[in-house]
Amino acid sequence: MTEGRKLRAGLIGLGAMGRNHGRVLSNLDGVELVGVVDPAGDVTGALRAPVVPELGDLLAMGIDYAVVACPTALHERIGLELAANGVCALIEKPLAQSVEAATRLVEAFESAGLVAGVGHIERYNPALQSLRTRLEAGELGEVFQVVTRRQGPFPHRIADVGVVMDLATHDIDLTAWVTGREYASVAARTVSRSGRLHEDMVAVVGQLSDGTMVNHLVNWLSPLKERSTVVTGDKGCFVADTLTADLTFYANAAIDTEWEALRAFRGVAEGDMVRYAIPKREPLLVEHERFRDAVEGKQSDIVTLRQGLRTVQVAAGLLESASDGKVVSVAPTSSDAEPALR
Repeated sequence: MTEGRKLRAGLIGLGAMGRNHGRVLSNLDGVELVGVVDPAGDVTGALRAPVVPELGDLLAMGIDYAVVACPTALHERIGLELAANGVCALIEKPLAQSVEAATRLVEAFESAGLVAGVGHIERYNPALQSLRTRLEAGELGEVFQVVTRRQGPFPHRIADVGVVMDLATHDIDLTAWVTGREYASVAARTVSRSGRLHEDMVAVVGQLSDGTMVNHLVNWLSPLKERSTVVTGDKGCFVADTLTADLTFYANAAIDTEWEALRAFRGVAEGDMVRYAIPKREPLLVEHERFRDAVEGKQSDIVTLRQGLRTVQVAAGLLESASDGKVVSVAPTSSDAEPALR
């Protein structure tokens, strides 16, 4: 990019998430939102950029990168066309609705040498960023278990995937990311109570590569909106609420002397509780800033397509387990393994 020139960005999709992307892109330093693709047009009239019906119309405007916020079933077709035209892309999660489609996207962008990322926005939540930093520093000691709960009312905007691909992919990605460990195996049960084709509730038991136990409860059937991540280890537990971006630590009050440390683990007692003061920037803005920096060639922490593919692989394992009633191994290949953080 020429020094001083703004990046030219495009947006594909003006659903609920697409409108949020449009709001951020319209005010992002160093970026100009030059066009938006949506067959229905700009129903809100809030965008300053022109809205066109086809991707070809947007490509003709000349863009450096695009944000893909259309339905998941369209990610592969749109992404492959962007890659073929030399356009970098930030693709909303999940990367694609199948492992095969996600793999084709990875290969297309990698072979073209283009910057591409996946919008796993929870990585930019202040509570989870602080949690990850504290786990890396060893503040919890050995990690025993990660438990997430993600539930709320049914979003009528989602029609092409079920709760596993839409919501549980958040928990799969954030769990691997905060712990620095890959999933090794998963077992899941799903139900569909809303009369839709896809599942709307899932319960997961899994294991990470180091033996850490994982539990996820995800549904679209509750009037209670909940987004919680609890990580338990030998020094206590962290509770991250990603709705409020609060992080709380509950300490194990067992006081170890040098002699006590030589003995076997004997249980815990309730100790101090600390709620941390965390700077709370909007996760979506941080996500866009990181991706902008990556497109500009700067060192930047984005969710790579390979990481997004890995999340789709684990989600596919959940659906396979729920269908077959068995534990599914999701051991990574050497190409998708992420480096351990601890």
